Amino acid sequence: MRQVVLDTETTGLAWERGHRIIEIGCIELIKRRPTGREFQRYLNPDRLIDAGAMEVTGISNESLLDKPRFHEIVDEFLDFIRGAELIIHNAAFDVGFLDNELSLVGRELGRISDYAEVVDSLRMAREQYPGQRNSLDALCKRLGVDNAHRTQHGALLDAELLVEVYLALTSGQGDLGLSLESPSQNPGNTASAVTVRPRRILRANDAESALHNERLRKIEEKQGACVWLADPTPALD
Repeated sequence: MRQVVLDTETTGLAWERGHRIIEIGCIELIKRRPTGREFQRYLNPDRLIDAGAMEVTGISNESLLDKPRFHEIVDEFLDFIRGAELIIHNAAFDVGFLDNELSLVGRELGRISDYAEVVDSLRMAREQYPGQRNSLDALCKRLGVDNAHRTQHGALLDAELLVEVYLALTSGQGDLGLSLESPSQNPGNTASAVTVRPRRILRANDAESALHNERLRKIEEKQGACVWLADPTPALD
């Protein structure tokens, strides 16, 4: 399965009020493992960033003046997410902004859901931890994800943290550690992907053996010679 973990930074909190995306960050996963492929762009929003957003992101208006507009990178972005499962924290926020940006491009591009399936990791966290704080920072703390280096928000940085949070949230789903890949096929592994445990042998006690043999004798009385009664303790190996 191909997945893309995605985050955005914006000029403010509501696209309905004319706010725009100023950064997109994406990380590709294949079979729940990062592939090293990333998509990250800063964007010129053609408007000022709210003071609150500037404080949170550390992105200044001046730093975006020479950056591309969304319509200039939209095809590359859509190619990156096309056909993937998008993992987004509080997906309604990011998808709302992305759909708005698509509508402003000036050609019929549809909606994000036309290109990829969207999975909201915030909804997943609320189902697992009802009544608790489920922000990305709160989940990092709860799930043991190191975010000490996160002094400000950034789309790619938040996507990197979300990768770890999502994998921890879903560690029991679809990843049972049963990869058939051997250490020789994957030199980066220091141990086999499949853990082989010693076979456990349970042996009957004297009372259980007596009951078993009595049952076999009754079978022999009704049906004739019973091979198990002739050799009641056959070799196991």
